[in-house]
Amino acid sequence: MKLSARIAAPVAALVLAGLTATACAPQTSDNKAEGDAKTGTLRVWLFQEVGNKPKEKVVDAAVAEFEKAHKGAKAEIEYIPVDTRAQRIKAAFNDPKSAPDLIEYGNTDTAGYVKDGGLADISEEFAAWGEAADTDPVARQSVTVGGKVYGAPLFVGVRALYYRTDVFRELGIEAPKTQAELISTAKKIHRKKPDLYGLAVGGAYTYGAMPFIWAAGGELAEENGGTYQAAINSAKARKGIEAYTSLFGDDNCPAAKCAAMGGNATVTAFASGKAAMAIGGDFSHAAVEAGSVKGKYAVVPLPGTTDGSVAPAFAGGNNIGVLKSSAHRSLAVDLMKSLTGKRTQEKMFDAMGFLPTYTDVRNTVAKKEPFVEPFVRTLGAGAKFVPASPGWGQIDASLVLPTMFQEIVSGRKDVAKASDDAAKKMDAAFADAG
Repeated sequence: MKLSARIAAPVAALVLAGLTATACAPQTSDNKAEGDAKTGTLRVWLFQEVGNKPKEKVVDAAVAEFEKAHKGAKAEIEYIPVDTRAQRIKAAFNDPKSAPDLIEYGNTDTAGYVKDGGLADISEEFAAWGEAADTDPVARQSVTVGGKVYGAPLFVGVRALYYRTDVFRELGIEAPKTQAELISTAKKIHRKKPDLYGLAVGGAYTYGAMPFIWAAGGELAEENGGTYQAAINSAKARKGIEAYTSLFGDDNCPAAKCAAMGGNATVTAFASGKAAMAIGGDFSHAAVEAGSVKGKYAVVPLPGTTDGSVAPAFAGGNNIGVLKSSAHRSLAVDLMKSLTGKRTQEKMFDAMGFLPTYTDVRNTVAKKEPFVEPFVRTLGAGAKFVPASPGWGQIDASLVLPTMFQEIVSGRKDVAKASDDAAKKMDAAFADAG
């Protein structure tokens, strides 16, 4: 979503970072539309931003271009509240006659919406679309389930390391180049400046913790023949969990204060001057600029385990998909292309700060705005995505991973026991999803 909306509206932030779980609709028996009308009015649901006017201008321009190219076709755009979108979309899947033709949705929702029978398979049209060839591979993965494509990426968001240049200069230290350096630097800063968290971390910050697991060579789950099995309790994953949870304690970010923090809280701590470092997104930039650390910070990719490496980041973001029930499939696909095409994505970056999903467009906007560069580098180093299973929604909604982190940092369970218990819950969710 809009850069400034991520911190100002926590619910909106989670959705558009692709982090939110959905209330999944029961799988419908038959959502398939009859016919493919080449004229008429298409209905589109897009997410309402905290500051929506800039988004509306970009969308209006894309719609005008579409309507000019398709005589007899119109598009009606409705901006729906993010916090009620799950119920709205569930109702649309269950009542195709009143459903829109296209929807904007968080990219972690793809597999669940496909299982519910709500999204149309547009693999053929996507493959034939020239611009799609330049789509970032991870963004492409976010619209793909079982080898089929169910939408087009609208924007992508990743996290990197924000750090206080004034604090680092005062203490004579440099930005960490390895994960081990990151941890030792955080603890050194807190030791020298007890009023600061060295690195603000959160027990409920799942997507800030994932890079530690991936950098250690671990995975959330492994896919085999279309089914997923939890891998969060593997030796490599446990190594990453240990690294992340080592940052909770009186030597950096006390568990009593930090165990319950999510991503918004950690970025707010940094923006307000309470932390020397934080893991924040490109979408956090405006909130940090509005804070007390404006002009006193820089951003670098979150380091990996080896010198100069980059920890894989979670690639969040949003997509736009055509509903299977649309009676205007061809027009809906063309409108989807207008709303997610290169020209629109570049305009959306200028208006809202959304990172484009096309590699060439992203490189162009990075030249316009220097703050984008570390996030583009992070994406270029290889970002990752959550398991493409409808079970992920249940795992996320049930707070399986935050519970695991909190059990560890509170001392209730060790890493082995907590990760084993989390793996059992994940496997149950994957099995229930089918």
